[in-house]
Amino acid sequence: MKKTKRPTLSRILLCSVCAAALTTPAFAQGVNLNYDALSSIEEPLAFEVEDVTISLNGLLDMPLALDFDDEGDFDVGFVGNFQVTAETQLRNRWTVGVAYFGQYETDPGTLLTLSGESDHYSDNIAGFVGGVWGTVLGGNVNGVVRENTRRTRGTGNAFLAFDNTYGGFDDLGGAYIGRYGPAELSAVVDEQGNFDLGAMWSRPIGNKDYRFTARFTHSEFTSSDGTTRFDSNAGGLVGEFIYGSYLFDVGFGFEDLSSAAVDAERWFASSGVQWKKGALTLSLEGHYGEVDGDDEVAAAFGARYDIARGLSLNLGVNYAEAMVDVGGVTVVDTEEAQAVLSLRYSF
Repeated sequence: MKKTKRPTLSRILLCSVCAAALTTPAFAQGVNLNYDALSSIEEPLAFEVEDVTISLNGLLDMPLALDFDDEGDFDVGFVGNFQVTAETQLRNRWTVGVAYFGQYETDPGTLLTLSGESDHYSDNIAGFVGGVWGTVLGGNVNGVVRENTRRTRGTGNAFLAFDNTYGGFDDLGGAYIGRYGPAELSAVVDEQGNFDLGAMWSRPIGNKDYRFTARFTHSEFTSSDGTTRFDSNAGGLVGEFIYGSYLFDVGFGFEDLSSAAVDAERWFASSGVQWKKGALTLSLEGHYGEVDGDDEVAAAFGARYDIARGLSLNLGVNYAEAMVDVGGVTVVDTEEAQAVLSLRYSF
């Protein structure tokens, strides 16, 4: 019975968001399919082909990773990614287009890429249509809400583990993004009926900038030992404050994991600070959570030095540890400590 009800509930939730979009002015949103930790900080290159606008951005990164848990071995890798978008405007002023993101990486499989596979290529593709009511997308859109509501990523090669729900989504689905003044609503529904709902509010007040987000997800999670599949219901809140060259943020979340064999309750909190002075940007983040009394701990330090337009030197020192066992099921088993130095070119 659950499998027949879940898609119906998710469709109702998505239709409710879309109905709200038709009654309030919104603005078409840009499409970003890069859900990885490595993303270009440069504006995309854009050019016209008749009535179609083509935009392109990406990066090339050469990381040198030191794994403290692997006898101090150094590994040299390569990561390259890009996103190309083609869009045009119809006579009714709707914007239609397609976006493609591709990433190629070699070992060392750092915490940044979470791959661990050598010579690995992954990609996302989505079509979209947007107007004053927002943007509707279809394809590999499972990270849309996460990217709109997450804490700001650490700088350089910093990666804070566990700063998300355990549950995940299928690759294919539909999404909606709509901006209403200082607020933005987003929703994702995958082909299995799992859904992700988010809201974000941001605006400057005086000489400070504020940003607040809320997120609720219903998804699925497979335990680390591969024996148990959980239904995940999770919620989270994020607050961000920017003053001058400083950024402070904090996030809180809960997650209810249920299965036929065992159930588990998870809560977590993450916080970070970033500081920029001239060409140098630094970040420091920490995370603590519990799953039925078992701890999960993570920390990340990042640094970026801008050498020239698009060219930067990046450092990250990342630590993550969690051994969660619930009723004989190994939910999570992670212990990582890495330093990653890389030369990166964004375009």
